[in-house]
Amino acid sequence: MKTIIEPFKIKMVEPIRLTTHDQREAILQHAHFNPFLIPAEDVLIDLLTDSGTSAMSSEQWAGMLRGDESYAGARSWFRFERVMKDLTGMPHILPTHQGRASERILFELLGGPGKVVPNNSHFDTTRANAEHSGAQAVDLLCEDGKKPRLRHPFKGNLDTAKLEALIHQVGPEQVPLCMITVTNNSGGGQPVSLENIRQVRGVCDRYKIPLFLDACRFAENAYLIKVREPGQGTRSVKDITREMFDLADGATISAKKDGLVNIGGVLLMRDDKLAQRANNLLILTEGFVTYGGLAGRDLEAMAQGFCEVLDEDYLHYRVRSVEYLGEGLLRAGVRIVEPPGGHAIYIDAADFCEHLTPDQFPGQALLCALYRHGGIRAVEIGSVMFGKVDPTTGKTFHPSMQLVRLAIPRRVYTQSHMDYVIEVVGEVYANRESIRGLRITEAPEVLRHFTAKFEEV
Repeated sequence: MKTIIEPFKIKMVEPIRLTTHDQREAILQHAHFNPFLIPAEDVLIDLLTDSGTSAMSSEQWAGMLRGDESYAGARSWFRFERVMKDLTGMPHILPTHQGRASERILFELLGGPGKVVPNNSHFDTTRANAEHSGAQAVDLLCEDGKKPRLRHPFKGNLDTAKLEALIHQVGPEQVPLCMITVTNNSGGGQPVSLENIRQVRGVCDRYKIPLFLDACRFAENAYLIKVREPGQGTRSVKDITREMFDLADGATISAKKDGLVNIGGVLLMRDDKLAQRANNLLILTEGFVTYGGLAGRDLEAMAQGFCEVLDEDYLHYRVRSVEYLGEGLLRAGVRIVEPPGGHAIYIDAADFCEHLTPDQFPGQALLCALYRHGGIRAVEIGSVMFGKVDPTTGKTFHPSMQLVRLAIPRRVYTQSHMDYVIEVVGEVYANRESIRGLRITEAPEVLRHFTAKFEEV
């Protein structure tokens, strides 16, 4: 069948407030041309992020009613622990309120001045937490992953030759851990192959360096392994997922992605001593080790979500609906990161707005055009998010790609919503020469994309 159907029925709806072009123009200016500062009720289709924006199932809502709110040793905690141990095989399960809390604990323990943390591509909070500890975050994405229109099945792979060269350069004692982000969010939502994880594991073993996964989208990565990697097609997604975690010494997870919940995170570890130190920090900053800053009802929803996300009918629909959006944009002449990944479509903003220089923030300018024309909210992954200014020379360093991410919330939008997105983006593309560049008028020192203010030039 060519028609994509959602493998679920809709039991509750939330109305969308329709706005006019003039209303959106005023809203955009009031938000200083930053979609993060637009009230959600003024957005028609919200593709800002897939983090915490999922629709929960009837079983998850039922689990929330069963939540045990005991401070210590709640039955909801024990159910959550059982699910995570079965899923990952990790002996130490630390609940946190979201993924960045797991990252903060991890890098407080293993980061620090002089340390170097390699990754295929750090995403924003991972990089910020590593660098906040004083460590240097280094991206070692394979070269294929930097070419938007190159069709390669695993453009999220970490370049193992670059990893070995980095270790030789700084010394293995300065590399406290290596990370792999699955799927690779900064580089187009591209998956990492099982073979690549095995190869990175081999390098880490040779130099006695722990390997951690940033596993926010582990199920989508495992499904793409199943359908794209030779020899994996007959295996279950659950089995592939377990092997991914078996190859790692630990993981950080934002349950707000493949956990199918609105809040929650996990820190996973194998090392007993490191886990004890992490538990001490967890109690200090998050809560007792059996709730980690979450209510018992949240633990119930997470446990159920981590079970549901492995359903292969759901994953087929999830990945295929993202492909559908990408195919529609390609037919409209819009260049994207190919092939489509697991959770989002990434528009090549440098090509879309080729009349704008990186200093004019083409990705951010495109965000504004999409909201102005159709009420769509998305996020920039380019010079706003990852550009850096040398404090000595004042020179600006731009990332290799200028992207706009259309992140699709799980189980929220239908195929007709995606048709609307395709139509809006296509119409903006037809009039792309009218898109004006931007300059920053106000911004914080770190994670500036969240709160920066702009004006048009």
